Amino acid sequence: MNPWAVAALGTLGACAAGAVWGVGIERQLFTVRRHDIRVLPAGSPSLTVLHISDAHMAPWQHRKQRWIAETAEQVQPDFVINTGDNLGHADGLIGIRAAFAPLRGVPGLFVHGSNDVVGPKMRNPLKYFSGPSSGHMRAERLDTQAMDDWFTDEIGWTDLNNTAARLVVDSLRIDAFGVDDAHRDWDDLDALPPAIARLRPRRRHTDLTLGVTHAPYTRVLDRFVELGADAILAGHTHGGQVRIPFSKKALVANCDIPLDQARGLSRWTHAGRHVPLNVSAGLGHNIYTPVRFACRPELSVLTLRAAP
Repeated sequence: MNPWAVAALGTLGACAAGAVWGVGIERQLFTVRRHDIRVLPAGSPSLTVLHISDAHMAPWQHRKQRWIAETAEQVQPDFVINTGDNLGHADGLIGIRAAFAPLRGVPGLFVHGSNDVVGPKMRNPLKYFSGPSSGHMRAERLDTQAMDDWFTDEIGWTDLNNTAARLVVDSLRIDAFGVDDAHRDWDDLDALPPAIARLRPRRRHTDLTLGVTHAPYTRVLDRFVELGADAILAGHTHGGQVRIPFSKKALVANCDIPLDQARGLSRWTHAGRHVPLNVSAGLGHNIYTPVRFACRPELSVLTLRAAP
């Protein structure tokens, strides 16, 4: 056989095997990514944070629901941060209720991604290589209010969209501020300074300040650093969703974050400060692009420890 034909057949075979792996296997290989972050005051007890992002839940995704619930029970976090895109279907809240039920009563914070407000749409995945996707496509409106009500009233989490809030966990005062989805330009960074000021009358002490966003756009990360965040949590990128094996860079991020910071723990540098940044690769995918390759779906478990 012609050597070129052999090479072509080999390439086609490798692509087919990769597609089978990414569509049929890896997108169900859920994993826990663990990081230690030294940001607490000296002598503080360690805190366990469960960082949930991009579940893109559909009601029939029972394996994902069971895995999230079982992992939440095993981790037993001190508090939860949810960086959005929970819903992947008009009835996605059915699956979210099942998945997050063990977290009832655990303090938590959440912000929205666009797929907490509008449903997914079919897109050409190659367009992501030309830049962040457009947010102007018509899409089905989701029942955001029902989801928010369940998070706040049933689970006990705090809505952090374009505002700030305070948690007290193991006697530590944790201040947090967050924005709505920056990918859709729903973020209101100007609303944060007055919201933060309301938390700290007469210069009340805080032990930790967190910045929370769905989409890690540089304008948001820079502003969070300026506002005093000790650590920043984000999602949205899916870690690139399809990566070159063993590469430290994503192929795409669907925002303007550097591609080597589109997944996992890194440090965001701005205005002379170096702030820990955790970008979760998330748990799911758009139901119209059901693939993960070299980028397993994940939950992040962050152990916050005392700084040296």
